[in-house]
Amino acid sequence: MKVIFPLIFTFVVIGVFHFTHLNALKFYPALINLLIFSIFFSSTFTKETIIQKFARMMEGKELPEIVKDYTRKLTYIWCVFLMFNFILSSATIFMSSKVWTIYNGFVSYFLTGLLFAVEYIIRLRFKRKHNV
Repeated sequence: MKVIFPLIFTFVVIGVFHFTHLNALKFYPALINLLIFSIFFSSTFTKETIIQKFARMMEGKELPEIVKDYTRKLTYIWCVFLMFNFILSSATIFMSSKVWTIYNGFVSYFLTGLLFAVEYIIRLRFKRKHNV
């Protein structure tokens, strides 16, 4: 049930945009990027960042200090990326629908996946190097 609502919501947004050409829906990707950025950025002011919370849940134990430092820096990297993505998504709102679709429907997802992949490779090396 938790998966059904987001899927239905996504298809409704796509359908409304496709069939009505409401330009207001072009703000959706930018607002989502801003929301996620806000969550990540606000966690940098707490003792444990959101990525530290994810790492602790995945490991099931308290994180060593070196891992906490790594995850805090990773949170900063994601904040920069999300702000960059927000700015570009916002800029495409005022461009043609074709440019908006290419960026928000492909390029932003590609860049996000690329960041995930690069971080995963770095994380594996980090774990191997520090025996964590």
